Amino acid sequence: MCTAAAIAIPVAPAQADTYSDLVNARNAQSASVQREAELRAQLDGVNQELADKILELNDLTNNKIAAAQEKVTQANEAAATAQSEAETASSRLAAAQKDKQDLEAQIEKTGKDYDDAHAAVAQLAREEMHGSDASDVMSVVTGATSTTDFVNSMQSRDALSRNEANAASSAATTLNTSMNRSERLAAIEKQIATLKTKADEKSAAAQTSAATAQSERDQLEQLRQEGEAKRNELSELVTSLDSQAAQQAAKSVLLQSEVDSFNSQYQKEQAEAAAQVNNGTQGSTSANDGGGGGDTTTIVPSGGDGGNSGNSGGNSGGQGTSNGDYGNAYVAGQCTWWAYNRRQQLGIGTPSYLGNGGDWWRSAPSYGLRVDHNPEAGAAISFLPGQDGADGTYGHVAVVESVNGNSFEISEMNAAGGPYVVSYRTLYNSGQYWFVH
Repeated sequence: MCTAAAIAIPVAPAQADTYSDLVNARNAQSASVQREAELRAQLDGVNQELADKILELNDLTNNKIAAAQEKVTQANEAAATAQSEAETASSRLAAAQKDKQDLEAQIEKTGKDYDDAHAAVAQLAREEMHGSDASDVMSVVTGATSTTDFVNSMQSRDALSRNEANAASSAATTLNTSMNRSERLAAIEKQIATLKTKADEKSAAAQTSAATAQSERDQLEQLRQEGEAKRNELSELVTSLDSQAAQQAAKSVLLQSEVDSFNSQYQKEQAEAAAQVNNGTQGSTSANDGGGGGDTTTIVPSGGDGGNSGNSGGNSGGQGTSNGDYGNAYVAGQCTWWAYNRRQQLGIGTPSYLGNGGDWWRSAPSYGLRVDHNPEAGAAISFLPGQDGADGTYGHVAVVESVNGNSFEISEMNAAGGPYVVSYRTLYNSGQYWFVH
């Protein structure tokens, strides 16, 4: 066995568009450097080729895939914006084309020289309009306070001309009625040409954005396939490690890669659920089996907890629920017992039978609780078995106390110091965790 050489796995420099993004990027970069340094220390004395494989999988999971996921998110958002702009431009074009059709129909009926402004004012005079919006128009145009006054004011041709001019001025738009029909038709046709050009440009931009988003998704999928291959290869080599620290490092890296695979599967299932329509409404979230088994080997043992599992019907909703809440039925002093009590202190209802800590994310949707990867104060964080020191069989659960940018603080029981002992941790990279709201 030889000492692992310091292989060069470059960490990309922190880049961002805003100061907040820059701070988050720098924190992520610092966390990446620290994580790699810890792995190198644990792999001291390990065969260089095997150490390289462990470090490469770590870099792939925590750096390359994470960066690719961010690019996919940004590309999807850009594609959605471009598509919305293209649809808006197309709608404006369609509206202008409809205006042209309507005006052509009017010209066909009454000719190009028909005075629309004169006809509109005369129509006001003919109708009984007390208390209507049109009455307000009369008052503004002529100063009249009644239909009689208005009709009297119309007796003079000079007054009629003055009223038409004022009306046209108050409604001054690109295509106002002060134009004759020929002028308006020409203006509409010019507007259609401009809108057509814009619509074509927006449509092309939308297609480009969609293609870019698909390319980013393809690259992310390729990285995940590469990660799966590396994970499978490394899994067969872990047993050859003599050092307990090295085995812990390898299993930690394998678990992180597996969590990313779980997340990917979860996202696909959520997208499929969102695409389904049930009785005219979007389908509700349901419990799924996205792979909550996890590694059964304990990395750093923390308090596992018993607890019973049980499901009852419910719809997906917001934070907390009274559905299935019959009091704290979890084993006293364990992490689940604390999570239930702490959420109750915060005014958040929790079902009594969500199971072991590592099962909460899977059981919660059937009670109507929302489960996602977004930390929120009061949310329970459900650790998979072996994840971040969770028990290799039961997993672990904690409660989010606060969220600060790309980090969040949790409170937990029986993680350090034994039953009934509450401790606190700060975590990063929320995308690798499941939060029960």
